[in-house]
Amino acid sequence: MFRNVEELVTQAEEQGELLSEIMIKQEMAIHDRTREEVMAQMERNLDVMERAVNRGIMENVRSVSGLTGGDGKKLHEYMMINETLSGTLLLDAVAKAMATNEVNAAMGTICATPTAGAAGVVPGTLFSVKEKLNPTREQMVRYLFVSGAFGFIIANNASISGAAGGCQAEVGSATGMAAAAIVEMAGGTPKQSSHAMAIALKNMLGLVCDPVAGLVEVPCVKRNAFGASNALVAADLALAGIESRIPADEVIDAMYKIGQNMPTSLKETGEGGLAGTPTGRRYRDQIFGTAGK
Repeated sequence: MFRNVEELVTQAEEQGELLSEIMIKQEMAIHDRTREEVMAQMERNLDVMERAVNRGIMENVRSVSGLTGGDGKKLHEYMMINETLSGTLLLDAVAKAMATNEVNAAMGTICATPTAGAAGVVPGTLFSVKEKLNPTREQMVRYLFVSGAFGFIIANNASISGAAGGCQAEVGSATGMAAAAIVEMAGGTPKQSSHAMAIALKNMLGLVCDPVAGLVEVPCVKRNAFGASNALVAADLALAGIESRIPADEVIDAMYKIGQNMPTSLKETGEGGLAGTPTGRRYRDQIFGTAGK
């Protein structure tokens, strides 16, 4: 059993195992389930993610409020016919991250990773690096176990709730989770995964949760987009041998303390930040009328 990143990495190194294997064994022990049962459950989660990505990319998904929808598909189509500035893999991750969150905003079925509002980063990156690394289905499932291991640590040592810690705790956590998983899939070491997670998360510190009209749409969808791009860059840095000077566990602790000091208006209340701008308030009034005031 592990409680923090240091223990997770140490166990993997001492046992000569992948991080995903340590998480699989922990899930088996905690829930008293067989390996086959644990793997099958995670593969069902993978199936849900894949359907959400495909739906968001291929269909004209729109939310009831009208605030979001179609941007994942729009970016995907742009990539197909243009020489992009950011590169195909990165933009593919961005498009798929947005597509997933647009499905969520349209009341579709997604897999919270670690929350619904941050559900685009992990599948967005997974299904983009899939095109480059050609993983097996088992390796894709293992990607989710690595993500889950780091999500487990963050949830138990800090927070994955925007209401408690701001968007750094939601999209920030998802970004760190994805970065660590990318590294394992690309053949990196457990320690490199921990550095990728730390690099990704520390660059999301202080990110506020300010949903316009109180809905998980604006700016949430595009924050998932940039979380996906952040995760990919952090993974590459770690794979290059670049290390975070601040250990992952200390980054997680810093995020928790920042969240504790963040004003309530910037923690999912829909009062401050972008939600409190004139345009943000106008959208709120258009959607909810005087009841939203």
